[in-house]
Amino acid sequence: MAATNQDRNTPHKDGQLLAVPVAAGVKIPAGTLVVANASGFAAPGITAATLAYLGMADISIDNSAGADGAATVLVQRGRAFKWLNDAGDPVTQASLGRPCYIVDNQTVARTHGTNTRSPAGLVVGVDTDGVWVI
Repeated sequence: MAATNQDRNTPHKDGQLLAVPVAAGVKIPAGTLVVANASGFAAPGITAATLAYLGMADISIDNSAGADGAATVLVQRGRAFKWLNDAGDPVTQASLGRPCYIVDNQTVARTHGTNTRSPAGLVVGVDTDGVWVI
């Protein structure tokens, strides 16, 4: 397809609330960290190097008996979410503006754990009770 030199009415979405097809055999509780697995389906956050951070589940969804894409989860994006800080590899103030990494569906860590964790996003704040990630 050739480039255009004409005005174009380009469809768009706001990108802050996405409907994402859910991976087979998983449950995603509301308010938890959601990732895209290697096949592009929504799944709960886990320690794995092949995931893409999506955001926070706006609703709870149970696709434990369904196939890939049989259910859809609404995922909030474009905001800072407060996740728990991993006690064994804690995010510190020195991590501000740097990536942190997914441990599970509610926890992030300072490092990639020798290439075993996927990035969660950038640290925008560290409180005593959690880490703000965007």
